[in-house]
Amino acid sequence: MHKQWINGQWCDAVAGTTWELINPATEKIIQSVPYGDEKDLHLATDAASKAFANWKNQTPYFRADYLKKVAEIIRANAPLFASETILETGKPRNEAEGEWQATANLFEWYAEEGKRSYGRVIPSNRTDKRSQVIYQALGVVGVITAWNFPAHNPSRAVAAALAAGCTVVLKGSEYTPLSSFNLAKAFSLSGIPAGVVNVINGDAPAIGTAMLQHPAIKKISFTGSTRVGEFLMNGAAQTHTKLSLELGGNAPVIIDETVAVEHIAKIAVTAKLRNCGQVCVAPQRFYVHESILNLFLSNVKKTLEAIPIGENTGDKILLGPLINKKQQNRVQHIIDRAQKEGASILCGGKAADKGFFIHPTLIHAKQNMSFIQEEFFGPVMCVIGYDTKEQAIQWANETPYGLASYAFTNNLQDAYFYAENLTFGMVGINEWMPHGTELPFGGWKQSGIGHELGAEGLKEYLELKLISVGGIHV
Repeated sequence: MHKQWINGQWCDAVAGTTWELINPATEKIIQSVPYGDEKDLHLATDAASKAFANWKNQTPYFRADYLKKVAEIIRANAPLFASETILETGKPRNEAEGEWQATANLFEWYAEEGKRSYGRVIPSNRTDKRSQVIYQALGVVGVITAWNFPAHNPSRAVAAALAAGCTVVLKGSEYTPLSSFNLAKAFSLSGIPAGVVNVINGDAPAIGTAMLQHPAIKKISFTGSTRVGEFLMNGAAQTHTKLSLELGGNAPVIIDETVAVEHIAKIAVTAKLRNCGQVCVAPQRFYVHESILNLFLSNVKKTLEAIPIGENTGDKILLGPLINKKQQNRVQHIIDRAQKEGASILCGGKAADKGFFIHPTLIHAKQNMSFIQEEFFGPVMCVIGYDTKEQAIQWANETPYGLASYAFTNNLQDAYFYAENLTFGMVGINEWMPHGTELPFGGWKQSGIGHELGAEGLKEYLELKLISVGGIHV
């Protein structure tokens, strides 16, 4: 049985409450897990606050040793951890194991990057003055993350915060607590000092509000919906809590007439259906040049119709379920709305009889249809024809979101035209993965604040301090 991990101890919720975790592929109960509230948050934060005084004063080399141990433990246990991630998310084994391996990479990378939080010496305009900039750890960091990547999402923040010298209270999603608890297991086995990392599970609104109000928590890192992000921003305005927000997306893909259509159609489906489309950077609005539109649609339809759905119990790769009934209903509502607005549903479009599945869906739409402004977060491909590259850019940018975007072309001039005119924080040219451990991850507009990953991710957990000394005579 899994439990919370607070101050180096495994424990139930303070109130003794539990949550029945559901397998989204079968709708059966996996197990009951602790389900806490603000009392658990206060207990964990007190532990993190006490641990901070010592952790921040250790060298980055000392902290790196623990982060490397965590990486080694995760790699050794990746198949086991992945099995439980599969149970609570329904994703295929190759995706689940890949996520845990990528999570290990995060801890190893930040173990080294923490040694490079360089300051600088600034030449003064006075001969008797010396000035320098240094970086110091923020303090206790609260981490709240989503269910779609329950190991990797939290670790982006946790690894960077620990490397910077911060201590952490992690609240993973109540829909995927097994992955959060397995992260805690890796920390426990690493021997990291008690209180440096604490993992709780419970009521998101209660815990989020308590994080905002707790004076010891200096920053909250949140991955999730724009709606919750706005709630945190409003609360942080009252408490002056710093925020990093990775919010929604509505990623456009521009595919021009110079590409190999059959190949692009095939890899587009693969990119779209990763984690059943439940990816914040998932390609969503496919703008395809009119001259290749029909060929693209027919190839995508053929590929989608051949994809099997089901419970991922072995090595066979099946399209898994959505995370819960609420998400299934939401995606079905978007599909139904598209049909009412006059879009053509070329395949799929329906929920399965058992489990939280949606059959892979292809929609041929027009730019003026309102449903395309929604973040689908499901196995739904929306294709829109365009005539000119200027039109494609205009339509691609017509969204309040600005996380990821994509363009596929064999014309170098057009590649730079797309890259420099798409108003998104990340642009992938002829690739579906414009992100990586060493690369800054962040969005423009309503898609977030701050960055994760890369050197920029480390700076999110450091305060800049100017030290200026006068009266120097040499």
